[in-house]
Amino acid sequence: MTENNRNTILITGGAGFIGSNLCEYFLSKNYNVVCLDNFATGHRYNLEDFLNNDNFYLIEGDIRNLETCHQAVQGVDYVLHQAALGSVPRSINDPITTNDVNVSGFLNMLVAARDANVKRFVYAASSSTYGDSLGLPKVEEVIGKPLSPYAITKYVNELYAEIFSRTYGLETIGLRYFNVFGRKQDPNGAYAAVIPKFVMQLMQHESPKINGDGNYSRDFTYIDNVIQMNELAMTTENPEAINTVYNTAYGDRNTLNDLVGYLKTFLTEYDSEIAKIKIEYGSNRAGDIPHSLASIDKAKSILGYNPKFSLQEGLKEAVNWYWENLSRNKG
Repeated sequence: MTENNRNTILITGGAGFIGSNLCEYFLSKNYNVVCLDNFATGHRYNLEDFLNNDNFYLIEGDIRNLETCHQAVQGVDYVLHQAALGSVPRSINDPITTNDVNVSGFLNMLVAARDANVKRFVYAASSSTYGDSLGLPKVEEVIGKPLSPYAITKYVNELYAEIFSRTYGLETIGLRYFNVFGRKQDPNGAYAAVIPKFVMQLMQHESPKINGDGNYSRDFTYIDNVIQMNELAMTTENPEAINTVYNTAYGDRNTLNDLVGYLKTFLTEYDSEIAKIKIEYGSNRAGDIPHSLASIDKAKSILGYNPKFSLQEGLKEAVNWYWENLSRNKG
């Protein structure tokens, strides 16, 4: 690793969608960045722009290996833990691997961070923790029962983080992500997120398929809002701000029908034929909650969070990125 006076951040899952955006941002802020990834779901091409940067260091390894975790945290000031197996359907199909990565791997990282005396451990929590809680908007202190193995693992992360704060004095902050989207989000694969998947289908003149009638709603959150939250969580000096969790969202909700309508509108600026594409509907997906909306009052008041991108503003940016990066593969 490079020897200088800059603070060093370990970003686990740094080759993934959120992780690679965090790598890019913090390198631009003159931090040393260590990326740990096993490339199970992340991609090497997400790191291509950093590999020749003297302040970037890549470790290819798995958080399920405690020795690898100990290696990764050496000389590290902050950990931004993004590594996980996402996707509710994936966890339903393979709960054991999801648990191994998201719980055992998370515990390994906590132990390694504790032993290395890192200053703070900021981790990706999840809105899935709210489970069957019906109240809207979601407030951090009121959760329900989890509805999927994935949701259980992310709730267990919060419990472990709290125990490590109380027992060992490790500063932790959890960020409950709400439907994050944006540049570098992978449109391919069985568990691709809905926005890049729909974008790719529309660009290829295929009909997107919505699970259910399209009236389920989500608090879609653009990647730059998430980067802002990670930076605030990592750098806050407010003692009240640590050892807790925060909703990481925009604080508004849109239906899936709204979402597809916006995507068609923005993509039609590049290809007028997209306006004619019909939408298909299927059955609801197991483990899905009908509606999701975050209260971001806690993050605003304690961290000074001020999200810059609404769904529509973020989609314009994302569609532009996807058009530039996917259109060469179109068709």
